[in-house]
Amino acid sequence: MTHRKAGTLYVVATPIGNLEDMTPRAARILGEVDRVAAEDTRHSARLLSHLGVKVSMLSLHEHNEAQRVETLDAYLEAGENIALISDAGTPLISDPGFVLVRELRARNRHVVPLPGACALVTALSGAGLPTDRFVFCGFLPAKQGARRQQLVEWKTRAETLVFYESPHRIQATLEALHEQFDKRRIVLARELTKTFETFLQGTASELLAMLEEDPNQARGEFVVMVEGNKAEMDLEFQEIKAQTLLDALLAEGVGVKQAASVAARLMGGRKQVWYARLQAIKSGD
Repeated sequence: MTHRKAGTLYVVATPIGNLEDMTPRAARILGEVDRVAAEDTRHSARLLSHLGVKVSMLSLHEHNEAQRVETLDAYLEAGENIALISDAGTPLISDPGFVLVRELRARNRHVVPLPGACALVTALSGAGLPTDRFVFCGFLPAKQGARRQQLVEWKTRAETLVFYESPHRIQATLEALHEQFDKRRIVLARELTKTFETFLQGTASELLAMLEEDPNQARGEFVVMVEGNKAEMDLEFQEIKAQTLLDALLAEGVGVKQAASVAARLMGGRKQVWYARLQAIKSGD
């Protein structure tokens, strides 16, 4: 009797609203696998019905994920191919799946991710905030004190901050942002890819006023994006400029003493500090 080759777990991104965002590859895989592990089987059954897919399903959510590992691993060992999907978007991104993928990779199972819809990437691409570096923060804590503490910890970050928020907490979150990020530019992306998709921008106080004026803008799921700390960005830019200058001076054969004088004149600061830094670069420290 021939032993069947172990199966593959496909991590499949599904639409975050507009069903036309389902990729042909994702639709094909869902139609080919032996089983689908879904965050909410009733919710995902509607998507599968729309795609004309009939397949065995089982639930995998935050409360049962650890217990599902052995079951799904046994299916893979038996040669079944399985698709992991969440209610919307890419699994594992503030959705279940991390524990499963981690454990299966530790067992050398074949895991194949399929790219597709993701709310944070969609929001960033249309927000007009810097995207060269950003920090995805998931959901803020529900309790006021923990939420404030989390924002205090992120306050000095130079990267664009991105997190998700629900409609019943968006006002409290904006109030907390007003307290900690008063003058920062914030963009709210709401109901992405859906009929009432909206991008609102302004300071936290301006956004609170917009929501008060039009309560409909507080409905739906949000991606909240906050510009980074400009002071930190300026410091990092100055550091890059300084390092580039020092490297160029040394590459041109300028002596350490003379290079320190040039750096002090162009960048400011004491010559002794620049001299020590140049000496460290030359010695490879």
